[in-house]
Amino acid sequence: MYRNPLKKTIEYLKGCGPERAKTLQAELGIFRYEDVLNHFPFRYIDRSKYYTIREIRSTAAEIQLKGQIISVNEIKMGKVSRLVAKFQDGTGTLELVWFKATKWQRDKLQNDLFKEVVIYGKLNEFNGNYSIIHPEVDTVEDAKKLPMGLFPVYPSTEKLQKRGISNRVIQKMVSSIFDENIKIEENIPQNLVSHFKMMSREEAYRTIHFPNNLDDLKRAENRLKFEEFFFLNLSMLSKKIQNKAKNQSHAFPVIGNYFNKFYNEHMPFELTGAQKRVIKEIRLDLKQPAQMNRLLQGDVGSGKTMVALLSMLISLDNGFQAALIAPTEILAQQHYNSIVEMLGDMNVEVALLTGSVTKKKREPIHENLLSGKLQIIIGTHALLEDTVQFHNLGLSIIDEQHRFGVAQRAKFWRKAKLPPHILVMTATPIPRTLSMTMYGDLDVSVIDELPLGRKPIKTISKTDANRLQLFGFMRNEIEKGRQIYIVYPLIEESEKLDLKDLMDGFESISREFPLPKYAVGIVHGKQKPADKEFEMQRFKRGETQILVATTVIEVGVNVPNASVMIIENSERFGLSQLHQLRGRVGRGAEQSYCILMVGGKLNPISKRRIESMCETNDGFKLAEIDLELRGPGEMMGTQQSGVLNFKIADLTKDKKILKAARTCVEHILKLDPTMSLPVHLNMKNYFIENLKEKVGWSQIS
Repeated sequence: MYRNPLKKTIEYLKGCGPERAKTLQAELGIFRYEDVLNHFPFRYIDRSKYYTIREIRSTAAEIQLKGQIISVNEIKMGKVSRLVAKFQDGTGTLELVWFKATKWQRDKLQNDLFKEVVIYGKLNEFNGNYSIIHPEVDTVEDAKKLPMGLFPVYPSTEKLQKRGISNRVIQKMVSSIFDENIKIEENIPQNLVSHFKMMSREEAYRTIHFPNNLDDLKRAENRLKFEEFFFLNLSMLSKKIQNKAKNQSHAFPVIGNYFNKFYNEHMPFELTGAQKRVIKEIRLDLKQPAQMNRLLQGDVGSGKTMVALLSMLISLDNGFQAALIAPTEILAQQHYNSIVEMLGDMNVEVALLTGSVTKKKREPIHENLLSGKLQIIIGTHALLEDTVQFHNLGLSIIDEQHRFGVAQRAKFWRKAKLPPHILVMTATPIPRTLSMTMYGDLDVSVIDELPLGRKPIKTISKTDANRLQLFGFMRNEIEKGRQIYIVYPLIEESEKLDLKDLMDGFESISREFPLPKYAVGIVHGKQKPADKEFEMQRFKRGETQILVATTVIEVGVNVPNASVMIIENSERFGLSQLHQLRGRVGRGAEQSYCILMVGGKLNPISKRRIESMCETNDGFKLAEIDLELRGPGEMMGTQQSGVLNFKIADLTKDKKILKAARTCVEHILKLDPTMSLPVHLNMKNYFIENLKEKVGWSQIS
């Protein structure tokens, strides 16, 4: 069996020791040799240049000097002492200061008196006098042993500095690993290393810590980035192959009366080409006895609910039940209303189950689910309760899946003898790079067309100076019979303040648009579910012309007559949220508008968000911009961002490397799905040792 010497613990590494090991473990998570090597420098300093004291007025903050220490004194002030040495190089003098001096430091400096030494550190200036705090001091002979090109600077913490674990200490630990002549095994198939003219793995590690020049550094970085992407994709795609082989489910070979009758007699509109393509992909999956695990991406208003309904009808045609779970009651209610309306007089039993359904109404729902009489159930987390049992659940659809934890989604698996087919839907367009990493173990379908006849939403930004003009525009739209949303931000850290802003806004709008000519409604998260639903239904029926709300209306609200979305303090929203809110309008045939109200001077990121919203309605383009602005971890939230904690790779900058790595993995697994060929032996051993157990969450879509 392959034994990796990089798994050795750092306690016995030269330059470390047990006490330093404990600090490194606590502060940086460094336990083994491999952790030291993967603690990459975050910048490099050119150590080939020496300055003179006369030159330092015009130089950088960190300098390197050659000269002599001519005096060493310990200065005590009460219990506090500092060590001060005077350094000269023939062109001038400066002070070297240590505030946390040790006996070893004093003895070393005394021993180095009047010898030629090399000083390196951060320059300080006070009243025209220069000093270096806590400099590195080496004899000329020792300095010659150091890398004189690009010198690595490592991430550190205050506690490491206090414990004497300086940048030099970490650099020496890295050197010690290489001094042991440990063989760093190649973990990528040799044919790929040759094809891409990559550095070997060992050469890449040596170079990234001690590069000779910028070109070599770039090659080392690219090699290690490819490796990270390669093994992430190997984890995901091999898990997909295992799941398809292991997770059996019921095959749905029949396209029968339910599907055909709906398609021929009840379809409210012509499907887009993208919808037809996606339904075909789902039908091919459902024909197989292996569990479907498919992610359905679609921009706001692209028709995901129709795809979900047609998929559920295939389940019904094959004698199985279907369930759709949504994260909020508003969204679940919206799905229920839409599906019941579309089914019309078709003989399909559909029910809604949410937290606000009373016990009296729940009991018949539970009974009908268990008997099989109830064919489609739509709901919230209430569907995951142990009391909810199915007769024969065949298809589970999860909307906005990032709002459900892995353990919650896994409960669906236990509600059927064989795991149900899984369709995950999201209205948040995901950049391809993020999709390949976050959802690499799922098959992905994308609805990238909007329904025919939809006019692009016009988006503009305005300030308070345009408020009267805005009111005039709102009156004109209302006179045309249209309705208007006004959304206020609600940030958890200042709920009271924001709720006050919302109520002040509601009162201001009510004064500007008074009864009886106008009616203004209000919806926010502090209301009882019944009150929220009452206000939403009034707006939907056209009894109120203006709805003042927080982001509770971000998803799940479909009022085709609403033509204007006004977002107050829009600079306080993320790009994805702005796009979701904009998607609440533009659902009818009339021209719709999104007006972004901004206050004060915008920072560069907020300015880019607002400009991007005004430039495009394409959610996938906006998602790419969002990825650049926020980074992958923040986009996906903390719940699922662990897989994206790359040590060196960057999704926003390294898309070409990611694509190349994924293509290579796909080719390898197509040729050798069990990684059994001799050429793949090192790759397989590394994968088993380092990654196989880290993606257990990916077994559940």
